[in-house]
This record gives sequence, structure tokens and C-alpha cells, in this order.
Amino acid sequence: MASFAALLLLLSGLVNLSLAKDSCDLYAAVGQSLTLPFTYEGLTSSHVLRWTHNNSIIFYRQQGRVSVGKSGDISAAGSLILKNLQHSGAGFYQANILHPNGTFAKTWGGRVCMLDKVSKPKLVYSCDFKVNAVNLNCDVANPQGLVFSWTLDEKTLTSERKQTLSISLAQLKGERSFTCSVENKVSKDRSDIVRPVCKTPTPPMPATLCFKSSVVVAMLATVAGIILLLVIIIGVLCCSNKRNKTQMRPVDRAGLRMLSVSKREPSSVSPEYETMHPTEDSPTPSPEPSARVCYEKVSLPDAPSENRPAQLSTEAEGQKASPVPKPRTRGPQTQNV
Repeated sequence: MASFAALLLLLSGLVNLSLAKDSCDLYAAVGQSLTLPFTYEGLTSSHVLRWTHNNSIIFYRQQGRVSVGKSGDISAAGSLILKNLQHSGAGFYQANILHPNGTFAKTWGGRVCMLDKVSKPKLVYSCDFKVNAVNLNCDVANPQGLVFSWTLDEKTLTSERKQTLSISLAQLKGERSFTCSVENKVSKDRSDIVRPVCKTPTPPMPATLCFKSSVVVAMLATVAGIILLLVIIIGVLCCSNKRNKTQMRPVDRAGLRMLSVSKREPSSVSPEYETMHPTEDSPTPSPEPSARVCYEKVSLPDAPSENRPAQLSTEAEGQKASPVPKPRTRGPQTQNV
């Protein structure tokens, strides 16, 4: 009879496990403790109590003696207390109680799912002046499967269940406070209070050229180097020009002396020398008439004055002069020939 009851319990456990394979009856957070909701009024030490996890026996007590597990893991009503749960604690749990005579008394089964605790969200916002609204975002790690909620001035916005919230700038008149909350089946957390401030932006300033300090220093150094190079070049050119002038002065003076001498030579040569020794380039002078002939051909004026020189005749004036310049001589005094 007892063996038949045990077989019945095993078969019922397999059926319950297959039915609860894809559903969660209980949720637990990692690191937390969980008491499975099973009780049996009138439980005594003479009853047979057995707990299984995924068809593995984790607690067994018979006739008051615990052969598997610890006595502290079971409450007085037969509930199983799970401590410091981890992800490996997820699965199907089942409890079976038999009377002292081996007959079936009660059974229970349920599936436990493990979840991580939610992290504290961070509320951020941005002002969008194109649509005159402020956009709020409830930033949290692993947002999948989380439920979001919002509060405005400590009042819950029941219609807002998304991760983001958009409020018109007209609703921000005055100091308004916002918070967001996230929760899952096992935990819940809330962000800090945020008071958005959106001011109308001023017109942008004209774009200016901005350079880094290192670039400015490099440019100044380059300009200073160029100026210094120009000063050096100018100094070298000035010194070279001054040196050339100093070296050319004796030559220039000698040249000037030779030029002055060459200019003086023609004037210092007497007409007689030029006449006696004509140069190759100059034409041969025509024979000049004698002074007597000139004097004979001179016509006497009607009334010569004392100081007036004698005038030559037209025939004398028409004669061709010598090409060689001669010094001018004073005409002879008119005499009676």
C-alpha cells in the first residue's frame, strides 16, 4: 500500500512538472529568501514529508527523523524555506505528505523563476525647442521586461508606462519635479528627483576662428623667425654694399682724374700745334690766306670811330673757316695802307 502511494506521488509530480514547464508560479530575486506557500494543518512528526526540486529529493522526513536536508528548512506547517537563492534555484518544487499508515494525505507543486534585482534608474532630460517640449528618459540597465512609472510633483501619472516621457514647455512653468520608477516581479527602485530647466537659446554668435594655444605659439614663432631672417638679410646686404663702395672709391677717384685730364687736353693744345700736326680723323685744313691779302680785301668804313673794330668784307666773311678751332684774335686796327 505504501509503495503504491509513493508511485502515485511520483506520477503526479511528473504530470505537474510537465504542466508547469513554461509557466512561473513564484518569482524570486537572486540573493533573497523565499518560503514556498504550502501548509498542512495537523502535521506531526509521524507523517512522511518529502520535498523535491526538479524531481530530485531535497528534503525527506519520516517518523520524525530527517534523512535528507535540514530541519531548519521546514516550517511547523511543512513549508519549505529557500535561503540565498541563486539562478540554479529556479525550477519546479513539489511537496508530498503521507499519513503514518502510508496513505496519501496532501500534495502541492509550483514553479519558481529567478530574476535579478532592478538597478536604480537615472532620469535624464533634453529640451527640444523645435517642438517646444522637454523629453525625459528613464535610463536603466537591462530594460527588457521592466515596468516603468512616472510621477509629476509627487503625483503618479497613471497613463504613462513607457521608458520615455514628453512634456510641453508650457507645463514647465514654475518649478516642476519629476521621478521615474522601474520594477519587475521581485524588486522596484526609483530615480532621484529632477527639475528640468529649459531656457530659450540666444541667437548664435558669429563664427570666429579659434586656434589652440600651441598653434598660436607656433605661428608667432614662425613670424618672429621670418622677421629675424629678413633683418639678417638686410644687414648682410647693407654691409656688402658698404664694403663695395669702400673698395671702389680709389678706382673712382683715379677715373675722375683721368676724365678731367682728358677734358683738359683739347683746350691746352695750341692752334699752331693742331695745324702743324693734324689728326687722322680731322680733315685737312684748307690753306688760309695771308694776313696781307685779308687786309687788302677789307673795305674801309666811311667814318670809322676810334673804338669800333674794322668790319671784314662780304667776300672775306664768305670764305670757309678752318675746321680746327683757333683762338679768337682781335682784329687789326684800321690803318692807312
